Amino acid sequence: MIIAVFPGQGSQTPGFLAPWLELDGVRERLEAFSDHSEIDLIAAGTEWDADRIRDTRIAQPLIVAASLISWEALRSRAAQPAAGFAGHSVGEIAALVVAGVLTAEEGMRLVGLRGRAMADAAALAETGMSAVLGGDEAAVLARLSELDLTPANYNGANQIVAAGTPASLAELAASPVAGTRVIPLAVAGAFHTRFMKPAVDVLREAASDVEPSDPSSLLWTNSDGSVVSSGRAALDLLVAQVASPVRWDRTMASFAENGATGLIEFAPAGTLTGLAKRGLRGTPAVAVKTPDDLVAAAALLEEVPA
Repeated sequence: MIIAVFPGQGSQTPGFLAPWLELDGVRERLEAFSDHSEIDLIAAGTEWDADRIRDTRIAQPLIVAASLISWEALRSRAAQPAAGFAGHSVGEIAALVVAGVLTAEEGMRLVGLRGRAMADAAALAETGMSAVLGGDEAAVLARLSELDLTPANYNGANQIVAAGTPASLAELAASPVAGTRVIPLAVAGAFHTRFMKPAVDVLREAASDVEPSDPSSLLWTNSDGSVVSSGRAALDLLVAQVASPVRWDRTMASFAENGATGLIEFAPAGTLTGLAKRGLRGTPAVAVKTPDDLVAAAALLEEVPA
């Protein structure tokens, strides 16, 4: 079983959309996505610098748009490019779209709103995030609790992302848990924590106007790694996830339990296939970063049936 996965914030790089614009229909598709999300995605993905596309308002719709156009590009080459879907953080919106829970228009409208609401919430208090690599998980979690930091992402492969105030993050870096490395992340706030509660309220109101469909294929929520069969439940979990931890560790464990035989990560790809190398050892994975990578993705589908 091939699973399609969609990355979260931080996976974007300057100019990464340029090669995709060479494909027929992509420019028009991105223009429509720009209207829905209220962001000039073509300029953002081809001209704007790293600082500008790091802005949460821009990064989130940019990432989801890239995931959708790269998915559509592979879909045009393969009748069924995956048997299941999952997304990391904001990537879950792309997963809901390709699973048929949301239309592309609904997904792009929601991600535009999500980016703006999370940026507004982040502006209410100075917060940040740091990756904690290695160490004993229980010891790491105990240390975070001591410092009033939240484990915002459980990424698997011995990686937890801590979130909270700059002072607490600095103290964590100054006195790390034995066997760990603490790496500050270039993000604008403490995502997936209580600091994002105002954004949840905004997104919940918008989601109440959406009539989701039940997923057409297996769909995982990274709230707890379970498979979700109800479209409304999937949408409710996506909304709540803004202020609750991402459990990608449990999602990867569930992939294995459900018989995953390969992963394809869609643009801007690389992060999730990197985690899979350690969390799903031996599972073939392809990162679709540019249109050239569609060949390898198609080859994986031929080698391992979806």
